[in-house]
Amino acid sequence: MSDLKVIYFAGGNFWETQAYFSEIRGVMQVKAGYLNSKVPYPTYEQVCFGATGASFGVEIIYDQEQISLFSLATQFFKIIDPTSYLKQGRYEGEQYRTGIYYVNQADMIALLDVLSQEQQKYASTIVTAVAPLVAFYAAEETQQHYLKSHPQVECQLDYTSLNDLNLEVQKFISPKRFKMPSRKELREMLSPTEYAVTQLSQSDLKHESRYSETLQKGLYVDVITAAPLFSSSDKFIHPCGYPCFCKPLNDCVLSRRTDYSLNRYRIEVRSKTSNAHLGHVYTDGPEPYGLRYTINGSALRFINYERLDYLGYGEFMRLIH
Repeated sequence: MSDLKVIYFAGGNFWETQAYFSEIRGVMQVKAGYLNSKVPYPTYEQVCFGATGASFGVEIIYDQEQISLFSLATQFFKIIDPTSYLKQGRYEGEQYRTGIYYVNQADMIALLDVLSQEQQKYASTIVTAVAPLVAFYAAEETQQHYLKSHPQVECQLDYTSLNDLNLEVQKFISPKRFKMPSRKELREMLSPTEYAVTQLSQSDLKHESRYSETLQKGLYVDVITAAPLFSSSDKFIHPCGYPCFCKPLNDCVLSRRTDYSLNRYRIEVRSKTSNAHLGHVYTDGPEPYGLRYTINGSALRFINYERLDYLGYGEFMRLIH
């Protein structure tokens, strides 16, 4: 069964934002509307006049098995100017300010990753808000998919950036390249500890997890599918006794879910290609990301940098510094 999630983007003209995200595979529905209005059920005219405190935005329902939040948010930053507060293109006013609003606290982790990535591209501070959703009111039917019903209206978005997304996802999580073995093969290929960790969501013993002290240059891949997960460039030593990383190689290789085991709130991370349990992510990591991906070494396999090209991972070498 598909695992549907929701996210809200405010990116200037909501006609254009709706049209853009409707083109992305894995996006199931995009609805234009008004975000965080102080007035219940505002009209288009009220929002245009700035009388509600709302911003124009969209509600995106997506299948996280087909597209990650990280990828969606990365695409969002390609169609806005995140350093401009009250202006997007030819549209000016508070109602055109940009923002990303979430309903699931676990989504904040992926969004902080994107924000850190994007900030490195700008000399000015990004002013795009990242915050929990307060309210969303669907726009009138006459405003939904407006550009389709009004082809004469000029659209200023550049749709060519959608090509970047297709290439990125194919490269990192192609099911043809990183195949999931059968259940019988899985039993045979994994050690008892690897099976318990990846399939039963157990944990390595503290300070006995392999790679916890490793700082060699190379790539960490899924122990089951061999899909790339983490780079040695993003690894750091932490007293927790497990391998720790400040970010994944690319967020589309991971899925996240809330975990209330051990009677406390945590965010579990899994490999997208194998659904293997990897570990958890915390918000006490080093700058500039502020994240700590604490991963079980039993869920990983390390490939030394010098062997990457020989083993077919040459395209990822540029991501390892």
